[in-house]
Amino acid sequence: MSETAQAAAAVKAPAPDSNRWKALTFIALAQLMVVLDATIVNIALPSAQHDLGISDGNRQWVITAYALAFGGLLLFGGRIADLWGRRNTFVTGLIGFAAASALGGAAQNEVMLLGSRALQGVFGALLAPAALSLLAVMFTDAKERAKAFGIYGAIAGGGGAVGLILGGFLTEYLNWRWTFFVNIPFAIVAALGAYFVIREPAGSRNRSPLDIPGVVLSTLGLVSLVYGFTRAESEGWGDALTIGLFVASALLLATFVFVESKVKAPLLPLRVITERNRGGVYLSLGLAIIAMFGLFLFLTYYLQIVKGYSPVKTGFAFLPMIAGMITGSTQIGARLMTRVPARLLMGPGFLVAALGMLLLTQLEIGSSYAALLLPAMLLLGLGMGSAFMPAMSLATLGVEPRDSGVASAMVNTSQQVGGAIGTALLNTIAASATTSYVADHIGAAASGPQQQLVQLKGMVEGYTSAIWFAVGILVAAAGIAFTLINAGRPDMSSVSGEDAEEELKVPVVAH
Repeated sequence: MSETAQAAAAVKAPAPDSNRWKALTFIALAQLMVVLDATIVNIALPSAQHDLGISDGNRQWVITAYALAFGGLLLFGGRIADLWGRRNTFVTGLIGFAAASALGGAAQNEVMLLGSRALQGVFGALLAPAALSLLAVMFTDAKERAKAFGIYGAIAGGGGAVGLILGGFLTEYLNWRWTFFVNIPFAIVAALGAYFVIREPAGSRNRSPLDIPGVVLSTLGLVSLVYGFTRAESEGWGDALTIGLFVASALLLATFVFVESKVKAPLLPLRVITERNRGGVYLSLGLAIIAMFGLFLFLTYYLQIVKGYSPVKTGFAFLPMIAGMITGSTQIGARLMTRVPARLLMGPGFLVAALGMLLLTQLEIGSSYAALLLPAMLLLGLGMGSAFMPAMSLATLGVEPRDSGVASAMVNTSQQVGGAIGTALLNTIAASATTSYVADHIGAAASGPQQQLVQLKGMVEGYTSAIWFAVGILVAAAGIAFTLINAGRPDMSSVSGEDAEEELKVPVVAH
């Protein structure tokens, strides 16, 4: 970028909001609430199922109802943020999420609980894109942007593990209802802070008419996709309805892309996803989440069922991963993002995480936590933290302010769809390997204890088989980051609008 262009960018860029760092506190708090809610309920689910008399066949809907509403409405939520204002959407999402959480905590039957989870998903779909797009429009200076997205990336990556710890404490020492009630103070503090502190830059709204066909097609397409993977986990990949859902999703999303290319004011302007770097971020991030979601599930089962850890002890066992993610995001990613191209953080970050995952393929019943799980978790956290941070920033860098909501929604969509795929795909691989191992070895086990040992060995065999696939997925994510993402290091001046778009396209050579 020439000195003239830098000067022009500086003139056009609005003065930074003096409250932007205070605003980051409340945005981060809201993001933590949404991310930890994805895992905090998992630990409480057995207790809630028992208290409310939910059948084994229906218990998955406690998770699925949230995932379908959240994943299906994200693009709509992002467009609402652009249209209605990000602060208004953010505060509305927080208030609604708190009300839905109160309903879930007070649930007296299965219908109330499932309804509250669906409502949490609806308001989460408003809240999550608004939070990320607020960061995108409030932090335009490259150094400040790096710090802000470092904090946000650490929370986005580590919040799930925090949910396991908090869920374990609340379930073990209070009861499952507090895994819902705990959201209320988070939401109230964040909503009040956002209302009084956040001021959006002028002229950043997109007041074009709402693209109703796009809303309907994208929502139905994403719901079909997420439900297809969720159903594949429980009913199998050959189930007729599962296949029908995937076919319907493909047709709906293909029609959505066609409609978006024709309408005057699209829900998702194709310029947001066809830009090479953003497309690379959405794809590589989605793949990485596939690996991570599966891992959270397997390690939780391994620690509780195979090693006999309590819920609280299981949560604390994930602390090294959280520490690694925070260090990777704030100390590695944030410090290097303004000095090296994003691909040289994301690609190596995913490879370091793959190395940590590779260690976990050596899991056995008697594996030592200190010798195997601890270093593996540290490597996973460091790698993911280093990669997530530039990914979050690059996904919204250079987007026109009026498109920042839908660009942010695409980040959340890639994560949500990646999580659904990861849980279903890796669970299926693990279950198949476990069944095969037990069938081959159970005949040689004469007594009850020996048969139980074979069952445990079969579970571990299933986990390691699936983790091998996760290693390959992370290597693929690294390959995509190295290949598609070609943005140079961000210039040290402020970036906004078209100038930021140029920053994405033309690698910057150090002066």
